[in-house]
Amino acid sequence: MELLSIVVPCFNEEATIPIFYETVEKIKKQIPAEVEYCFIDDGSRDRTLPILRELNKKSGGYVHYRSFSRNFGKEAALYAGLKMAKGDYIVTMDVDLQDPPSLLPEMWKILHDPESDYDCVATRRTTRKGEPPIRSFFARLFYRLINELSDTEIVDGARDYRMMTRQMVDAVIHDSEYNRFSKGIFSWVGFHTKWLAYENVERSAGETKLSFWKLFKYSIEGILAYTTVPLYLSSIMGIIMCGVSFLALMFILIRAMIYGDPVAGWPSLVCIITLLGGLVLLALGIMGLYIAKIYLETKKRQIFIVREEA
Repeated sequence: MELLSIVVPCFNEEATIPIFYETVEKIKKQIPAEVEYCFIDDGSRDRTLPILRELNKKSGGYVHYRSFSRNFGKEAALYAGLKMAKGDYIVTMDVDLQDPPSLLPEMWKILHDPESDYDCVATRRTTRKGEPPIRSFFARLFYRLINELSDTEIVDGARDYRMMTRQMVDAVIHDSEYNRFSKGIFSWVGFHTKWLAYENVERSAGETKLSFWKLFKYSIEGILAYTTVPLYLSSIMGIIMCGVSFLALMFILIRAMIYGDPVAGWPSLVCIITLLGGLVLLALGIMGLYIAKIYLETKKRQIFIVREEA
């Protein structure tokens, strides 16, 4: 019988893990396969790890877990879970039930349809009901921006909730970059993907661990990881401003030769210097971000460190 691995990153999710486990246990009866759970404890500071230990003993061996030595982030947890999973098919999903387990049988059916040629069934949210309006606005803005700048398409509302074949997962694991952006990696490796849409679902318990600032930094990671357009834009701005500065210089010289009053031009001079200084700092900041990513990649640091596993 085929094996289905369910990869579940967790960070301070003591309230949601039991609810998630009971829900999936009911749903998995509709799937003709053996199921294993691969929980990744991302350095939690609550009772997440003790609960995972209890589930491991209670299950008799099909609930596995890895506990990190500290918090390495969701991207590292996803990567660790994919490396840990042994299944013929692998699912990645959140533990808070915002990724509806009820879709699992449909995902399985699509991938096993002899008339289909899909390697992955992914999900996307069609609504953001329950989210703060400002967060929803910037999320939509991010998807529009990255799809304009990057050749790698990121579907608007895409979730990390997806079921993949072993072949696709092996391709994702082989891409072992340190600065990871899974939504981009899933798209970049290719393979045929079927998208399932659903409306936003509220968390089953607890509070979200992703603040607006963390999501903002995550979006910057995604843009830097899958496009170099900002570097080209900074170069283009530099060329344009050089031309503007040259024209302004000619204007000031000609005016001084005609009117002989150079002191009167100091406000415009200050404005030009300020504008150019801001553009230079912007370009340096963009280049600095890319150099920082190169620096981290060349260090070859471990993506995660396991403290305990079972």
